[in-house]
Amino acid sequence: MPVFPKPTIPYDYDLDRELAALRDYPHQPDRGDRKIPDRTTRRVLLATWNIANLGLQHRRDKDYRLLAEVLSWFDLVALEEVNNDLSGLRALQAHLPHRYRVLFNDPGGNDERFAFLFDTDKISVMEEVGELTVPAVDLPSVRLPEIPARFVGFDRNPMLASFGIKDTVLLLAAVHLYFGKDRGRGLPNDERDATSTSPRARAAAVRRKEPPPAAGMDRRVLEAYAIARWADAQHRDKDAYTTNVVALGDFNLPVRAPGDRVYDALTRRGLQLPEHSTHVGGSNLNDDAHFDQMAVFPGPVEDAIEQLGIFDFDGAVFRELWGRGTKAEATRFRSYVKYYLSDHRPLWMALRV
Repeated sequence: MPVFPKPTIPYDYDLDRELAALRDYPHQPDRGDRKIPDRTTRRVLLATWNIANLGLQHRRDKDYRLLAEVLSWFDLVALEEVNNDLSGLRALQAHLPHRYRVLFNDPGGNDERFAFLFDTDKISVMEEVGELTVPAVDLPSVRLPEIPARFVGFDRNPMLASFGIKDTVLLLAAVHLYFGKDRGRGLPNDERDATSTSPRARAAAVRRKEPPPAAGMDRRVLEAYAIARWADAQHRDKDAYTTNVVALGDFNLPVRAPGDRVYDALTRRGLQLPEHSTHVGGSNLNDDAHFDQMAVFPGPVEDAIEQLGIFDFDGAVFRELWGRGTKAEATRFRSYVKYYLSDHRPLWMALRV
């Protein structure tokens, strides 16, 4: 992702007050469903969070402290948009207890890595780790009848890691599907975006989350189907290290419902997106898209789900900056939040173990 513009707003906040606001948020009227279940030996709290341009945007120490506060509520977190520059990830680690470890992969498209943060008191790294790739010989098999374009591989190879929780082994695939306009990389000439614009205009369009042209959306849909195809094969493989698969992360999913092209491709081979227990409109600050998801198969993992929801941290922090919520104030608030914190909200799942 292009770096968001640094806000010029003359606003500073009191860290202790904002930490208290985050912790108190589920106790506010009509916010009880935001409560993250207590951490116990009988459940694991899994989360995914796209923290915008982590390592690129110049967050302050207290910003990392707020982010780390939310991360510390979970046992295992998949992070997206971790930059090749690991300074942001290291800053988060500095504010987490020493028992939290991290795994990350090499950078892919946009110099983005994936990372897993996990509490070693409850979570063990198991033997299977790597990246999800499609061998060249199988690329033609990743196809859908309504899409003429060829699948050429992932822009960012999903990161795979297996984790042990008591007697259960989960294989997680951290995902950040392709979003923006095609610029020719990895596509034949006749499948490139014909509506070429300036680099500045393209970057602005991505920041605004404008719908991509047909070629860009086709690529996103094919990546979603490639995830579904891999997960189905893993789930059915008698020789698999584990069949307990969870695909999680930023799927750039517009609408979590049948009829949405990304949703249909992702669920085509049996993956399901469990219903949320929180009443939050979207996983983005604009509250109008379902980008972030966790996908599972019917069976042991789905049966173990106690709750699943979105934590809209933006409902708790920086209330002075929000003001009365006028259009100008809301724009100012969001520009501040998405630069110093993120434009995505964390999605969490509580699993019985």
